[in-house]
Amino acid sequence: MIAAPPLTLRHHDAAGMHELRDLLIAVYTEVYADLLSDPFFSPERYWQRLESYAKWPGFALVTGWLGDDLIGYTLGYTLPKGSAWWRGFQGDVPPGALEEDGKRTFAVTQLMVLPVHQRRGYAGQLHDALLADRPEERATLLVKPDNVPARTAYLSWGWQRFGRLQPFNDAPVYDSLMIELDRA
Repeated sequence: MIAAPPLTLRHHDAAGMHELRDLLIAVYTEVYADLLSDPFFSPERYWQRLESYAKWPGFALVTGWLGDDLIGYTLGYTLPKGSAWWRGFQGDVPPGALEEDGKRTFAVTQLMVLPVHQRRGYAGQLHDALLADRPEERATLLVKPDNVPARTAYLSWGWQRFGRLQPFNDAPVYDSLMIELDRA
């Protein structure tokens, strides 16, 4: 087996995300090519979501590069006090599990790698770089139940199914996953 070329990881804030807009959308449109006819997955709607996420405290973006080529990225933000993130949640959880105080939960909103570069460990590197040294006690993310490769990867990285969630009326119903973060 030939080793994958080393990935260069770069950390960005909201301004950096805006500077990379065209490259981020290009990766998104290739990764989500089969879903782009659904208005929820349109590049315009996707960018609106990214702009919304970038306004929240704790926003972080990690990009992965092979030479000068962006091959993947991940991003997220700290859920604010009273966050609407859990709107549309389906499942039984302990009291208070869905209450946010502005410091408790980091939401991973995207993790993607171009198809030609998948299954080489790059997603895991991006994931680990995004969550390293986060001050929150836990992280959450959403994954489509039929996205077996992504779901399998998350579970192998320690994520656990928390319930199901439909974040917007026109969005799919996702599996909601949760992981405790190492705050040592």
